Amino acid sequence: MAGTIEVLVPGGEANPGPPLGPELGPTPVDVQAVVGDINDRTAAFDGMEVPVTVEYDDDGSFTIDVGVPPTSELIKDEAGFETGSGEPHENFVADLSVEQLKKVAEQKQSDLLAYDVKNAAKEVAGTCVTLGVTIEGEDARTFKERVDSGEYDDVLGAEEAAA
Repeated sequence: MAGTIEVLVPGGEANPGPPLGPELGPTPVDVQAVVGDINDRTAAFDGMEVPVTVEYDDDGSFTIDVGVPPTSELIKDEAGFETGSGEPHENFVADLSVEQLKKVAEQKQSDLLAYDVKNAAKEVAGTCVTLGVTIEGEDARTFKERVDSGEYDDVLGAEEAAA
C-alpha cells in the first residue's frame, strides 16, 4: 500500500486538518510526525503556499520532498505586497532592489532553466514584468538589457557560460 501524496500547505503552518490530514489518515504513517517534519522544512516559506510531496511505505516510514513556492509568491513576499497590478505595464505595485531580486533568483534557481544566478535573475525579472514590479525604480522590461550590459555584474556576478 505504499503511495505518494502531493499537497500545497502553508509554509510552517501545516496541520492535521485538510488538505493533509484526510490524505494521510488512511495511510500507515504517523500524521503528527509528518506534519511536524513538514513544518520544520517549510518554516522559511512562512505565509506562502508550498508544494509538498509525501512518499510513504507500508511500514509507516515516509520521506518528504519540499518544493519551492511559485516565483510570483517569492516576489510578493520579498517586496511586501498581496496582489499584482491589473495593468502591469502602466501601474506598478512595488519596487525590488537587485539584491532582493538576486535573493529570489537564488531561492528559485533549482526550478528554473538558468545555469547561473545572473540568468536566473533575468527569468525572475520576467515575472516582475507580469506583476507590475519595478527593479531599482525602473521598468523590469529593461532589466535584461541592463544585466547584459554589465550594469549589475558586481551584485549578480560576471560569470557567463561559454557560448
